[in-house]
Amino acid sequence: MTLDDIATISGKGGLFKVFKPAKSGVILESLDEAKTKIVATANNRLSILSEISIYTTTKEGTVPLADVLKNIHAEYGADLGLDAEADASELKSFIKSVLPDYDESRVYVSDIKKLVKWYSVLLKYAPEILAPAEDKKEEEKA
Repeated sequence: MTLDDIATISGKGGLFKVFKPAKSGVILESLDEAKTKIVATANNRLSILSEISIYTTTKEGTVPLADVLKNIHAEYGADLGLDAEADASELKSFIKSVLPDYDESRVYVSDIKKLVKWYSVLLKYAPEILAPAEDKKEEEKA
């Protein structure tokens, strides 16, 4: 599974695996124990995680979510030391530690909370996404 296979829907909590196309939209399966299937239609705002970026103050202006997730994994592994309900100053110092150039005026605390929640879900249900590139190459050889 890759970030291309995982989506988020505006207004619905959690992450969803893109299951398959349907006549009226896309069938998604929740990334949790329930494995609830839903159909996302044109009325839903669906975002594929590989297409999401975080604003920075660099010349490029953004950093792909995949890079941020890998930074978090390299820095913290399985223990972030905080959860999405931590206070704003803790969340801001957390993002600063993994993305020092993040744009404080355009990245809100609610965005950082989502990032922490998403990281936890990916770590539990799709840890292969967070594995370093070297590990993935070795898995492909096996």
